[in-house]
Amino acid sequence: MPGTDDDARWMALALAEAQCALETSDVPVGAVVVGPDGVLLGRGRNAREATGDPTAHAELVALRAAAATLGRWRLDACTLIVTLEPCVMCAGAAVLARIPRLVIGAWDPKAGACGSHWDVVRDRRLNHRVEVVGGVREAECGDLLRDFFARHRE
Repeated sequence: MPGTDDDARWMALALAEAQCALETSDVPVGAVVVGPDGVLLGRGRNAREATGDPTAHAELVALRAAAATLGRWRLDACTLIVTLEPCVMCAGAAVLARIPRLVIGAWDPKAGACGSHWDVVRDRRLNHRVEVVGGVREAECGDLLRDFFARHRE
């Protein structure tokens, strides 16, 4: 299995966040930010439908919460764990927050910006690069999204 046992454990919490997004008809994506000491610093879920905010992606919600917890924007010793490969906006936010490590559940070949379609987080033209660990609990993360979209297409 990709990642560590801790990655899989934290992905379970991100999956729980993703499940909560279903209550507001948001796409079920969840994210958590963990500090270097293994403490949860922030959590988030997609909330675009719930808030009417186009930037309310799970990753941004979790990054904002972690920054508020720490009282600083630099998250340079933290890990971002997310159920779906981040889009360009969220990948850029991870770079700007100086996240050193990103753990991904399911890959997004249509809009992913961490290795699938684009690779923003490892672009050498930027001032920071992020280590990417992909495929952690990939089947569970992917199934949640496939089920959501299958129901919405009916």
